[in-house]
Amino acid sequence: MKKWVKNLAISLTVPSLLVLSACGGGGGNEQTEPAKDNNSASTEQPAAGNDVQERTIKAGIGLNEDHPQGIALKKFAELVSEKSGGKMKVQTFFAATLGDDQKMTEALQGGLQEVTIPSTSPLVGMVKEFGMFDFPFIFNNGEEADAVLDGPVGQKVLDKLPEHGLVGLAYWENGFRNLTNSKHPVETAKDFQGLKIRTMQNAVHLEVFQKLGANPTPMAFSEVFTALESKTVDGQENPLATIESNKFNEVQPYLSMTNHVYTPFVFLVSKKFWDQLSDTEKQIMKDSAVEAGKYNREVNREVNEKTKESLKAAGMQVNEVSDEAKAEMNEMIKPVIEKFSKDIGEDLVKEMYAEVEKVRNK
Repeated sequence: MKKWVKNLAISLTVPSLLVLSACGGGGGNEQTEPAKDNNSASTEQPAAGNDVQERTIKAGIGLNEDHPQGIALKKFAELVSEKSGGKMKVQTFFAATLGDDQKMTEALQGGLQEVTIPSTSPLVGMVKEFGMFDFPFIFNNGEEADAVLDGPVGQKVLDKLPEHGLVGLAYWENGFRNLTNSKHPVETAKDFQGLKIRTMQNAVHLEVFQKLGANPTPMAFSEVFTALESKTVDGQENPLATIESNKFNEVQPYLSMTNHVYTPFVFLVSKKFWDQLSDTEKQIMKDSAVEAGKYNREVNREVNEKTKESLKAAGMQVNEVSDEAKAEMNEMIKPVIEKFSKDIGEDLVKEMYAEVEKVRNK
C-alpha cells in the first residue's frame, strides 16, 4: 500500500500538505485547535458572547480524513472553534466510524449526532428533488455546478430538509464521477454492455446504467473494494479522489473518464440540535460550513488532475471519452431524464437547466 504526498498551491493560507491514502481514514475522533487564519463566509465575525454556550458537536463522514472532504471537515472544526472563541468544539469521525451515510443521517434525525455530509444521491428517497442532481451530463465544469447549487435552485432543495428533521447549510463537492472496471476500456455506449457496475441505491443511477446496457448492482460503499477484488462486480463509478483514496486502482485496471454525473455533498445538521442554538451559534455554524465548503471545492479541483496522473503512474489504463460518445449516451438516457423530471417537478428541472445556460452564455 503506497502513500503519496501532493503539495497544493491554493489561494487560502492554510496548510498545503495533502496526503491521500486508502488507510488514512482513522477511526478515532479529533478536536481541532482554532485556525490561525480567517477567511470567513460573512464580512463580520459573530461575537462569541453569552449567547454562545459550551457545546460538543459530533461530525462524521464516510470517507477517509485525507480525502478532500475529510480535510475540509477538519477545516470546519477549526473555524467553528475560532468563531466561537473555543466554546464550540467539533469532534470529527472518519471512514464510516459512526456508520454509513444512511445511518449517520438517521442519527441526525434522532438527535444522536449533530453533523454529517453525505452525497445528495442517497437522500433522494427523502427529498425527491435531490434526484435532479443525479441526471448525467448536466454540468461541463465545477463553476456551472456552483452557480446552480449556491443559487435559488440549490436553496429550494435545501428548504425541503427541515420537515425531515434535518437542516442543510451548504453544498460541498464530491465531484464528477468516472467509471472503473476490470474488463475493458469504456469509450462508447456499447462498451457498457454486460458490465456489472456497483452503484448507490439510487433510482436515477440504476435506470441510467440499465438504459446503457450495464447491470447496475447497488451495495454499501464499505463493501465495494472487496466486491471488486473478488470480481463480484466488474466495476464502480466515483470521483477520482475517492477512487485513489480507497485504492480501487489496485483491483481495477481500467479508468474511463466519463464525467457522467457531478455529485454534490450536502452539509447536514440535526434539526433537534439546530433548534437548540442561539442565532449567533447558528451563524457560526452556517459561516463555517460555507467557508469550509469553498475550501473543499478548491482542494478537490486542485487534486483532480494530479490524481488522474497519479493513477496512470500507478498502472491504470486511462482513456478519455469523446464529446460525441457522451452525446450518444445522453441521447440513450433521455427517456430516463424525462420520466424522473415529471416526478421531481418539471418547473424546477427547467430552472436548473436555465441557470446552467446563464453561466455558459456569460
